[in-house]
Amino acid sequence: MYPQQIHQYIRRFFKENNCEIIRENDHFINVQLTVEMDKRIMNRPFYWKYLESTGDEPNPAQLTLITDKNRLQEAIAGEVVHYGSPRLNQLFQVTKELGSFVQMYERATTQSGTQTILTPWVGVNYKITYSSDRTQETLYSLGINLMTGAIINGFQESISGLNLESSISPNTFHLPYTIKPLRALERLDAVIENQIQHDDHTWAEEAKERLRKDLLVLEYFYRGIEDEDRPECYESEKKAMEEQYETRIKVEIINGGLFYLKSI
Repeated sequence: MYPQQIHQYIRRFFKENNCEIIRENDHFINVQLTVEMDKRIMNRPFYWKYLESTGDEPNPAQLTLITDKNRLQEAIAGEVVHYGSPRLNQLFQVTKELGSFVQMYERATTQSGTQTILTPWVGVNYKITYSSDRTQETLYSLGINLMTGAIINGFQESISGLNLESSISPNTFHLPYTIKPLRALERLDAVIENQIQHDDHTWAEEAKERLRKDLLVLEYFYRGIEDEDRPECYESEKKAMEEQYETRIKVEIINGGLFYLKSI
């Protein structure tokens, strides 16, 4: 996940949760949190408990996130976020908690007497995790046109600059979809499965090789001892190693939605 993708995700996250963007450029963003968002992500329960007991005016925090430290030219004090950082993972989790599926309409600015036609899309953000004793995570953002079946990668980036609303604009109507959303989701799942099949899986073979070497070391310490005479700790250590190096593939849907668009 590139810095610009992270920046776009963070920007949309705060806008959709009614947090005012005070200042930003392509490499950092400064936002004024709402009371609800402060309670969710700033981890200061005693402050809010005190306010509730005294009735004082709430003062939610401002948050500055730096999305590309290497290109930041100003002296900005803030929290550096990158893929895998605790703050970004926290925002992913909050997105899940607040609702992983949305229905949005692109805002239309039309001249009087004209109508705007919106096309239905399903967009889904996936996370693929390859794990053993090491972990590799990759994000994929896919979109499928519910009229034509056309699939695009980078869907989140494609809509990041659009003005999306939860209700349809006046003088605007959307086409009925010919592909049902559940069927569309199945097609996107198939794309992800195909991606996994074509990925380089030498990581799994390397994990098995590391396990083999560690088991050889374990056997060395217990050489000369018959299997029935080996202590219980031998089996527990061996089992722990096998669990540590076990190869796993996990696919998660971070969020998704039904989008009615005119610009894609």
